[in-house]
Amino acid sequence: MRRGVPRLALVALVLFGCSVISPRTVLYEADSAYNHLVVSEDHQGWRYLQFEQGGATQSQVRPGHPLELKLPYTRVAMAGLAFVPEPRRILVVGLGGGAMPMFLRAVWPEAHIDVVELDPAVVEVARRYFGFQEDPALRVHVGDGRRFIESPGPAYDLLFLDAYSASSIPEHLTTHEFLGAVRARLAPGGAVVANVWERPNPLFGPMVHTYQASFARLYTFDVPGSANRILVGLPHPKAHSRQSLQARAERLERERGVPFDLSALVARGYEDATERPRPGRLLTDPPGAR
Repeated sequence: MRRGVPRLALVALVLFGCSVISPRTVLYEADSAYNHLVVSEDHQGWRYLQFEQGGATQSQVRPGHPLELKLPYTRVAMAGLAFVPEPRRILVVGLGGGAMPMFLRAVWPEAHIDVVELDPAVVEVARRYFGFQEDPALRVHVGDGRRFIESPGPAYDLLFLDAYSASSIPEHLTTHEFLGAVRARLAPGGAVVANVWERPNPLFGPMVHTYQASFARLYTFDVPGSANRILVGLPHPKAHSRQSLQARAERLERERGVPFDLSALVARGYEDATERPRPGRLLTDPPGAR
């Protein structure tokens, strides 16, 4: 008798596997001036945005469910709310499918949220396929994030930089001069929150160095199971302990309905990187760039 998995059992396993890992349906694919946009959907209704076929997932959204942040880095990025627990004005640079702005709008409806997105096609895709909608408290601006930040405007309590990817780093959004403009747009108790890839990003060390040089305090948070790191820069020297941030995150879970364990992510990933040895060169604008 031949040993191994019986034929019927093997068929059942194959069918079970197909039901668990079902292929995604492509809903939209087109070139824009900046990206090759691909929108797909799985059997559970999750929609995915990629900037190239087979590329990294830029956004994962289940339309109509703004509290369901799926990508791990987006959850850890909400550590920013533990540093600034009552934000009045929030800026997000980089829209994608709109997961983070929609989450922030749902959790903190009192805040005014501005979003800056370079690619107008991304804005249209977010509206059409991901349920992103503007209202008087949530506005999107099409344009370059640096130009927006350097223009006159109100101070922000939280400023999210979600414009870096694994293979495409807009270098004009990494420099000491740019981060100086970011710091100038922060309210006195504000914070900048940046999603940065550690691998395969060759600029990771210099980016950390430049954030250290640009802010009075710098914290980093690991993203479980990911090469992403969340950097939180503060314009003031006040220190925040792991315990105090964890307590604030727990309060957000109770009072604001954050549906995932933000306090555990904060506690597990926390590092005060203010005094960490600077691992790379300082990133600056090319001579005569500005």
